[in-house]
Amino acid sequence: MGDGLATLGRTLSALADERPAVLLAAALALLTVSWTAAWRWTRIVVTIAHEGGHALVAVLAGRGLTGIRLHADTSGLTVSTGARRGPGLVLTFLGGYPAPSLLGIGGALLVAAEQTALMLWIATALLVATLFHVRNAFGVFAVLATGALVGSVAWWGTPRLQDGFAAALCWFLVFGGVRAVHELRLTRRRGASDADMLGALTWVPRGMWVALFWLLAAAAVVVAAGILLLW
Repeated sequence: MGDGLATLGRTLSALADERPAVLLAAALALLTVSWTAAWRWTRIVVTIAHEGGHALVAVLAGRGLTGIRLHADTSGLTVSTGARRGPGLVLTFLGGYPAPSLLGIGGALLVAAEQTALMLWIATALLVATLFHVRNAFGVFAVLATGALVGSVAWWGTPRLQDGFAAALCWFLVFGGVRAVHELRLTRRRGASDADMLGALTWVPRGMWVALFWLLAAAAVVVAAGILLLW
């Protein structure tokens, strides 16, 4: 065990020397997600990604997208039209919780490939696309504010700032994906969550859907870490 800890220590030391900005970005993102006061202010970014996942899957599944609503308590709602049961609706409800984690991995791939500016412009474009489907004032404000921040870094930021900001955003999305699932597991309000709806639409119980979301979110952290730290 001592040899294993020594090896881990040497590995972390080497990473700190080679990629200090990436490790600093990870630390800042983890602090933001773990510190409840900071999480309350930043969680809306994860909600935007979550609802965007619902919206994208709904369209890909052939459903009609009515709109997205984002609320000041950082909750959200995506409304689509179509069959009230079936695989299209199941996939639509399934698309929310994995979305932030998948976006984090996608961003990490671009950051690792030294395409940071491209990653930031893609993020800005996705936010603009989301904005067209938002149907309430707070939601418009939240998406505009997020898009303005990301777009400003993409347009005016130095390469070093862009690299650090993009890495932090990727870490935040994958860490935030884990915390969002943790909050879903702890919620006492039953009947309205994605897991509840999936349980009602399928033979798979709510708890198993929550476990699946946990597995996907945890795997995303490992994958993103491997990409950002080891690639």
